[in-house]
Amino acid sequence: MAPRYGTGGRWRLLAALTASVGLLPSGARADEARATCTATLAGRRVVVRPEARAFVTPELDRLVRLGMAGKLEVHLTLFRRRALWFDARMDGAQVTQVLAFTRAGYLLDGRPLAGGVATLELERVAWTLDDRPEPDERFVVQVEVRLQVVTAASLGRVAAWLTQGAPAGTAPDERSALTGTLLRSVAEDLARGASTRCDVLRPP
Repeated sequence: MAPRYGTGGRWRLLAALTASVGLLPSGARADEARATCTATLAGRRVVVRPEARAFVTPELDRLVRLGMAGKLEVHLTLFRRRALWFDARMDGAQVTQVLAFTRAGYLLDGRPLAGGVATLELERVAWTLDDRPEPDERFVVQVEVRLQVVTAASLGRVAAWLTQGAPAGTAPDERSALTGTLLRSVAEDLARGASTRCDVLRPP
């Protein structure tokens, strides 16, 4: 007969399971994740070069080395500055990149990262303005970066066996909601994100 576990026992078992495969953050303080960017304007063309720094914690490094891919989502928005008013949105882009580990080392979208993962040079993004900007027009780019290696769904597949040991009388929807809430919490704790803004520079 399968063992029965109460609510507290299920939480302890799930915590033990996730910890055993390196999914719970350690007590060590990780460097704060930072996003940076440089943006330049040439004629009507704006080119942005974003970077993600200190995004890969020891926990995420361990998971990626075990074979789990990291998904980097990058949201970029181009604004035109307006004095005494909100900046005007001109354009936007979203880029998704995959961080993986092979015998050859780390790869970002298949590109080897010879310098490691401390600083990730993300995909360049370029926009073409409809009109050539006036000499006094100024632009700024907002960059938001998020790295996620595990999701609630991937954790759920690992921990699905826990639902088999729920106590009699516990409704399936209640068990699912309880487990789903904890899985989402663990996944969010392991996600890393940061945002920044950079002025668009004109050539001298």
